Amino acid sequence: MADTTNATSPVYVIGAGPGGLAVAAALRARGVRAVVLEKSDAVGASWRRHYDRLHLHTTRRLSALPGLRIPRRFGRWVSRDDLVRYLEKYALVHELEIVTGVEVERIERGPGDEGWVLHATGGRRLVTGAVVVATGYNHTPYVPEWAGADAYPGELLHASRYRNPGPYAGRDVLVVGAGNTGAEIAADLAGGGAGRVRLAVRTAPHILRRSTAGWPAQATGILVRRLPVRLVDRAAAVAERLSVPDLSAYGLPRPAGGLYSRVREGAIPVQDVGLVQAVRAGRVEPVGAVESFEGGKVVLADGTRISPEVVICATGYRRGLEGLAGHLGVLDERGRPRAHGARTVRGAAGLYFTGFTNPISGMLRELRIDATRIAKSLST
Repeated sequence: MADTTNATSPVYVIGAGPGGLAVAAALRARGVRAVVLEKSDAVGASWRRHYDRLHLHTTRRLSALPGLRIPRRFGRWVSRDDLVRYLEKYALVHELEIVTGVEVERIERGPGDEGWVLHATGGRRLVTGAVVVATGYNHTPYVPEWAGADAYPGELLHASRYRNPGPYAGRDVLVVGAGNTGAEIAADLAGGGAGRVRLAVRTAPHILRRSTAGWPAQATGILVRRLPVRLVDRAAAVAERLSVPDLSAYGLPRPAGGLYSRVREGAIPVQDVGLVQAVRAGRVEPVGAVESFEGGKVVLADGTRISPEVVICATGYRRGLEGLAGHLGVLDERGRPRAHGARTVRGAAGLYFTGFTNPISGMLRELRIDATRIAKSLST
């Protein structure tokens, strides 16, 4: 597309997470001024809020952003704290313009449908030719509206508020959701002194080893992205049978659908960092999905009623884009951007989105690719 920037109007990047920082750095490398607007007081805000034991499931070498390697001393699987340190250094090395404490509340088309107007906190009205929305995949914590949950006498929290197992020592905890976050929190609790840990599972996940004989699952994800879905499903089924024990006897059967078919529907496989061992040892008990709350108890899909002291909801996030851009015709029926990376929706030139997919090849790797492509689009 034609260059929509000019000397007086920078490209505004909304969000100072990995995606926003990568785009800003890639633009700066091409001589395009970019200003990053961040509602919190620091870069990488969402990463700072994750649980303590979190490590990337993608390798250090395949997780670096454009123009700066992740230090070797951070190890192959980078921790939460080290990733935050990397993002802080990244902003400094690339001398990025970051304005914190500013939340963009709404994007409007500019006069005559040319360019864009950003309405931000403090009455700010920012006019620009190009905007990159990088507010993040994990933007707004989501908890289902279960009947009776408001009268539950125990502790009910979203996984975004979980930090470590310390506060749950000796307590009966139910983790809801068997994605990567739920699986890792359940294993963390089981190894950290919780009295009892149950994992509520609606749909049995595919489980993979994070690495097999030194070969990371992410590398396989990169290789198979362009292959036929059925072929990948068959190969993945063989790999699962050979590398991951059958947990059916423990209440966690192998899923019926193919792994890559599920990925295409948005369900990323669980990379095992302790769940399998905890389930086999009886320290994590898979149970049915949560249907409702009644009389102070949790009602499961099979009608069983249980009484955990704590319910931790690893039930995902919403993108939270409706108020920002829902009126522009650029989101689909599920509130996700209709175009990602360097592609834009017809009639919305200059409005880009990055970081709103969860690819099997690794989020940070795809953010790096998106950033390079967006910067090229805006500088040619």
